[in-house]
Amino acid sequence: MLHPFAESFDLEAAFGDVSAYWSPKVVAQVNDQYVKVAKVRGQLVWHDHAHEDELFFVVRGHLKIEYEHGRVVDLPAGSMHVVPRATLHNPVAEEECWIVLIEPVQTKHTGDVASPLSKTIEEQLR
Repeated sequence: MLHPFAESFDLEAAFGDVSAYWSPKVVAQVNDQYVKVAKVRGQLVWHDHAHEDELFFVVRGHLKIEYEHGRVVDLPAGSMHVVPRATLHNPVAEEECWIVLIEPVQTKHTGDVASPLSKTIEEQLR
């Protein structure tokens, strides 16, 4: 299904449309990649994306990406980080954090891990 997206949009206003934490909203599509905005707080769930890399861009706040074996990547506002495909990770934000995600259109929110926080692609397109 094709979804019409604006050629340009106000990023701040896009975050205004996000009301729940860990509930990404698709705001644009670039080729086979979705651009999503999300507000996050707390932790999501340990998961991976078997076939897709995932880019995190921190717009406001501070995000940590936890990896297996204790590695933690700290991301203050303005930082970008790519989580490689098939890499177990867990995003964590102690306070409210605004992020932009860029990932292939078929990327499942929490990979193959079912969580009460998991959102379908259809829910992310609303």
